[in-house]
Order: sequence, then C-alpha cells, then structure tokens
Amino acid sequence: MAFDGITTACLRKEFSDRLTGARIYKIAQTDRDELVLTLKPAAERGGGQCRLYLSADASLPLCYFTAKSRQAPLQAPSFCMLLRKHLQNGRILSVTQPGLERVLRFEVEHLDEMGDLCRHTLVIELMGKHSNIIFLNDQEQIVDSIKHISSLVSSVREVLPGRPYFVPDTRSKKNPLEETAEGFDALMRSQQIPPAKLLLSAYTGLSTQMAEELCHRAAISNDRSASSMTDTDRASLWREFSALMRDTAEGTFAPSIYYKKEDGSRRGAPSGYAAVSMRIFTDFAARFEEVRFDSMSELLETFYDQKNEVTRIRQKSVDLRHVVQTILERDIHKYDLQRKQIRDTEKRDKYRIYGELLNAYAYSIPEGAKSCEVDNYYTGEKIRIPLDPMLTPTQNAKKYFDRYTKLKRTYEALTTLTEEVKSEIDHLESIRTSLDLATGEGDLAQIRQELEDSGLVRRHAGGGKKRPGFDKSGKKGRARTPVGKPLHYISSDGYDIYVGKNNTQNDQLTFHFAEPGDIWMHANDMPGSHVILRSGGRSMDEIPDRAFEEAASLAAWYSAGRQQGKVEIDYLLRRNVKKPGGAKPGFVVYYTNYSILARADITGLQEVSD
Repeated sequence: MAFDGITTACLRKEFSDRLTGARIYKIAQTDRDELVLTLKPAAERGGGQCRLYLSADASLPLCYFTAKSRQAPLQAPSFCMLLRKHLQNGRILSVTQPGLERVLRFEVEHLDEMGDLCRHTLVIELMGKHSNIIFLNDQEQIVDSIKHISSLVSSVREVLPGRPYFVPDTRSKKNPLEETAEGFDALMRSQQIPPAKLLLSAYTGLSTQMAEELCHRAAISNDRSASSMTDTDRASLWREFSALMRDTAEGTFAPSIYYKKEDGSRRGAPSGYAAVSMRIFTDFAARFEEVRFDSMSELLETFYDQKNEVTRIRQKSVDLRHVVQTILERDIHKYDLQRKQIRDTEKRDKYRIYGELLNAYAYSIPEGAKSCEVDNYYTGEKIRIPLDPMLTPTQNAKKYFDRYTKLKRTYEALTTLTEEVKSEIDHLESIRTSLDLATGEGDLAQIRQELEDSGLVRRHAGGGKKRPGFDKSGKKGRARTPVGKPLHYISSDGYDIYVGKNNTQNDQLTFHFAEPGDIWMHANDMPGSHVILRSGGRSMDEIPDRAFEEAASLAAWYSAGRQQGKVEIDYLLRRNVKKPGGAKPGFVVYYTNYSILARADITGLQEVSD
C-alpha cells in the first residue's frame, strides 16, 4: 500500500508524542538520500535514547523510529555537516503536518555561533520520486536540501539554497480534514467518474487503496459514476469519509499489516499495510490475516524488512531460476527427441526376423523377386517380406541384419542417454522446487553450490575455500553467507518435525541428522522436501496419528504438489531409506513404505527458530 497522508498523520502523532522537547544528539547521513538522527527524548516522554530514520529515496521514501544501527561514511557529506552545525544538540519544539500532505516538519530550537537562540525547520517530503529532505531557516527559506531540484528538472518548484519554501499545489486538491458535508455532496453530484477515482483526484493524502476502502465501507460499487449515486449512497460515503477524517484528526489509529494466506491457510508475504483497520482485507478473513502493531514505526520497519527479504531472495534467485529453466527446457526437448528415436527402433526385431526367414527360405525365393511370402515359424502365420530385386535373397537377409544391428546399437545407446537425461530432468525439477522453498541467502548458496558440483553452472572465478570472517582477498571484513538450515516445527503433540528446503539439506537431514528409528516422509513421485518426524525412541505404533498427519501435511506443503490440495505421502522408518552410490543430492531409494493422503495445509503448526 502507498505511503499516504493518513500513514503520515499516524507518524506525526507518534513523533510528536515522543519527540517534543527531545534533544538531537547525533546526525548521520548513512546514504545519499537518508539520514539517521539519534535523539534523547525528555524525561516526561520516556527519556532514554532513540533513532529516527529519514529516507528520501525516490523508490521507497520512509520515516520511522528504528532500533537498527546503520553504517555512516567516514567523511560526512556536506548536507550532514550543515545539519550538525545548526541542529546538533538542538531541541525539537514540534512535529507538524500541513493538512494531510505527505510532509513532516520538525521545528528545532538551538543556539547559533554567537550563542543566540534561533529556530530552523527540518522538512521531509514523502512524495515518491519527488521526495526530499529540506532544511529551512526561520523565514521559510531553503538553507539546503539533500536533493537539489533546479528549474530544468521541475517547472513547479525549485529546491535550491536561498529559494522560498512552499508545498506544491497538488493539482488543486482539497484538504479532506476541512471538507464539509455540503462540499462533499456537491463534488459527488458533479463528476461522472467512479467514486473511488473521484476521492483520489479531489483530496490530498488519500491513496488508491484508501479510496477503495471508503467505497467498500459504504457498500458502494465502483462500476458506476459518482453522479449516478443515490442520496443514500452519498450519505453513506460521507459518513465513512468524515469518520475516517475525524479519527485521523483525533489521532485514533490502528496500524496493521495484512498478510495473504497462501492456499487459504498459511501466512504468506505481506500484502499491504495501513494506519487504520482496512475492512477491504478484514471482511475476507479466509484470504487475509490482520496483524496489529503498537506503533507505525514498528509496522513500517517490519513490513519493509519482510518485503525486502522476499524481494531480495526473489531477485537473487532470478539468475539461478533462469539457468535451471533454460537447461530444463533443453533437456526436456532432448528427452522428447530421444524417446521418439527409441520408438523408431522398436521395429528392429522385425528386421532380424526378416533376415532369419530369408536365410531359411532362400532356396525357394526366385531371383529378381520384389517380395516373398513365407511361413513365420515364430508365429505359425504367413508373412510377406519386401525385397530388393537387384539383390539375392542372401544379400537381402544381410541388409535386414545390418539394419537390425544398427537399430539395436541405437536403442542401447539411447536407453543409456535417455536415463541420464531423465535423471538430470528430475534433478533440475527438484532444484526448481528448492528455489521456490528458499527463504534465505544461505538456502540459495547451497542450491548454487549443488548446481556447481553437478557441472550445471560455472564456478565463480577465484572460488575456493575461504577462511571464516575473511573475504576472498583474505582480509578481514565481510562475513560469510550464513548456511541454510532445515525448518523445525513442533507438532500438536510436542513431536519435533524437520523439513529440508533443498537437496543439500535433505541429504544432511536424512543421512546425518535423523536417527534410524525416526519416521521419514516424502511426497510420492514428485519433487519435494525430506521430512523427519522424530520418534524419540518410540515405535510407529506409539506415535499418535495426529503427529503423522501433521508431518505428512508438511511434506505435502513443501512439495511440487502444494497447489493440488491433497498429496500422497510415502513414509517409513529412516533406516529403510538408502542412497545409491553416485546418486545426485536428495535422491534416495526405498522398497517398502506406507502411504497417507495429506492436505497441503499447515495451519496451526508451530515453527521454531533454532
């Protein structure tokens, strides 16, 4: 969801409650477009110390309290030095928001070089590509900004030292906090566009989703124009609109993140957030889960950390997915051609029989015949054999034997090649499933290592063993990528269940971690995770059925059959699972097993952070 004016209003209240009277202790410019202010709130407002993160990044402008420390450059940029000169040890008098604009103003009182008391204002504009952090004097003139915007870039407003500061007129939009019932009703009657689109274009601070939320609350369809709404519809929409504005003005907020439930059960990636409860999500509880937060800062940090983690893993896996998909498509094409060639060799025995019969009946076949009909002593039936009239019966027999021998050699060679290609296809499909299950960079590193070990991708230049805590040059610095670990769940009956997320983890889990008496599970005849149900020394009969069902659900969920709803799961004692010599990672064999049909639903299962 967009960072809208209502989110900004929620932050303004949070900042005002905590920072009014706070001292600015440190100022750091941790990136080209971001600042971190370390502040000491007044004792009556909690005291202690806190960090305020301000980012004017064009793709993701943000402002919130953070507990994370960010590395600052050794030499501070000039804008940071200017702020340190004027604002360090200054006291924040107020935090305000003009109207419902996505703008926050921090008014700071401090002493100048002469020891006189003066005031400056630090403004952060959270407006997408137009975001900026601007430093103003007490005359509302720009002292400097983190981004300089000249008239060549913007014809609306220059952001340069010495220029007067003003908030750009956003296409003559109205301040929703000052709207009246009469003005709202007149607006709705006058426009022939959908009501949500009209709200978005007419008022500042509303995002597309918030406009749709208001229409959803008022039970108004966006399939018709605003002017065609009935008096009852307009009254209902005004009631919801004014209630939202009243809550915003009074500081009544309910910061929430909404998670889409994967397959209607398990919490997936965050879908959106808002400073108020969104009925457009909560009315569909089967599809979305609402998680409330105590503060907007905590919400924003959580949301973007989770969003960034999902995005980062997806981006980092793009190259691997492309490589796997390219090789997989090539192998499938090759496999189809080889299968077709094998089908073409199926008539080889016919040529062998032709040769044998021609040798047996050569004495009775006249020279120059184009065909002959003889008794097939294999079936007792007559058979007609085509002949080359230019060859003798014996030469025709040799020709058929040669054709048989060639097809036989082709069949034997293709059988071996086809088995190898099919094995590689199965391996690549398991890797593709592993990429879908990867949750961290450690998982991706293990998958890449597997691809390198299999010769499917080239090893990185300069590869080799690295000393812990050192980079490739041998110098201290960047830490190694953390090793991916299997997932750990606790069943409803308290049994430990472990799930491998890729072939490397599957091998480690099955053959190095699990005990011989543990229960091993895997989706039948499809790529998926190895799942270990810890028996704790108990026999199969002593483990409750519910533990089996929950472990089987995990095996179904972490498999290529997740979307099928129900998956057949094989299970047996781990001691009966074997790995053939030279087999690819994750490949095992077993000859006797039980089966259970499990739902791909792991709702209620508790994941443990080891």
